[in-house]
Amino acid sequence: MNLFEPFATPFMARALIELIILGALAGTVGVLVLLRKLAFVTDTMTHTVFPGVVIGYLAAGEGGIFWGALAAGMVTAALLTLLTRRRKVSEDAALAMLLTSLFALGVVLVSRQSGYTTDLTAFLFGRVLTVTGEQLAQTALISVVVIVMLALLRRPLLLRAFDPETAEAAGYRTGLLDVATNLLVAVVIVAAVRAVGTILVIALLIVPAAAARALSDRLALIVPLAVVIGVLGGWFGLATSYEASIHHGVRLAAGGTVVLVLTGLYLLAGLGGVARRRIVRRRAAAGPLDQATAGISTGVTG
Repeated sequence: MNLFEPFATPFMARALIELIILGALAGTVGVLVLLRKLAFVTDTMTHTVFPGVVIGYLAAGEGGIFWGALAAGMVTAALLTLLTRRRKVSEDAALAMLLTSLFALGVVLVSRQSGYTTDLTAFLFGRVLTVTGEQLAQTALISVVVIVMLALLRRPLLLRAFDPETAEAAGYRTGLLDVATNLLVAVVIVAAVRAVGTILVIALLIVPAAAARALSDRLALIVPLAVVIGVLGGWFGLATSYEASIHHGVRLAAGGTVVLVLTGLYLLAGLGGVARRRIVRRRAAAGPLDQATAGISTGVTG
């Protein structure tokens, strides 16, 4: 399979650039999601953004999708923070209610259109091969915003993830940090929604970070590994889809293929993680023996 031939055409090149940016962006924010154990919250958010996508499309066509998703993402981030901090209703119940109700609202809205099935498929799974230059610019702008936010809030966000009590004692308002985290996730979803849809974006946010975590325990390595895995998943997924569709007559959806490739990379990372842990255990077990041997040798020579 040629990994470069498919991207000689402009539409494939734009799709690749979009997925490279999204892979790097989602991989970075996904590590924060992993540290905070927010996979279900993130999944909920991908569904609750859906009605905003539909309303934006109904109001202003393709150009309204971004702004509708952005508005829905911000509202969702605030609602999720509020609901998950209340103790009267369990967190998973609150998230389930929010997910099902808002997603159902989006489905009802889109079902009123004549092209219901086509529109629903596009909203849920995206159209990465139709990415425009304007979309690339929007994704790049969002990436800059997210990177700046992460740079400014890196220390308090990490402290909130690892030790929330210490974060509060240090004077950080954990509620605002939770809002910031949810906003970061929402912004990534907004950036990806037109390319990969509201369903497949969860894979971009979760799978690269999980694969990186399987390969390393060090945060300094997990973040770049997640970025690389996210980028490789987009690249190999697009190339695989093109190869199967053009050269073998087997039509493979680009977005779905990207997710399957990411899943394959996760499985490989899992195997690599198992091998790494075995090596670490063997070295740990061999350590005392080496020390004992060294002591015996010293005693003999003495």
